[in-house]
Amino acid sequence: MKRRQLEWVVKTLNAWLITALLVLPLPAFAQTYLLMAEEAGCAWCARWNEEISHIYPKTAEGRTAPLQRYDLHGAAPDVDFAQKVRFTPTFILIHDGTEVGRIEGYPGEDFFWSLLTMMFERAGIPLDNTD
Repeated sequence: MKRRQLEWVVKTLNAWLITALLVLPLPAFAQTYLLMAEEAGCAWCARWNEEISHIYPKTAEGRTAPLQRYDLHGAAPDVDFAQKVRFTPTFILIHDGTEVGRIEGYPGEDFFWSLLTMMFERAGIPLDNTD
């Protein structure tokens, strides 16, 4: 093949590739996070902060679903909630903008981790176990 023909083939293939990338749908990456609804003066929020908040980001759960907080009396996040949030703290597992599980209240450290694990399992979200 002559050099000119080869250049034409490469340019044509590049044009097709660019067109395909612009036209074909690309898979969306799932965004998963744990949303904590809290409010000023919440004793159970303070207890969770004291017992769990410093540990959470270092866990498989924290790597899989990083914590985001919002004030219950402030602007609501752009999330499709299954029901209205009424209690603090409420921990809501969000996957692609939709609630897939929740824990209302803070039941103490041991129960919190168990309930959180069950929430991930029910939602079918595998934990990031890389260390």
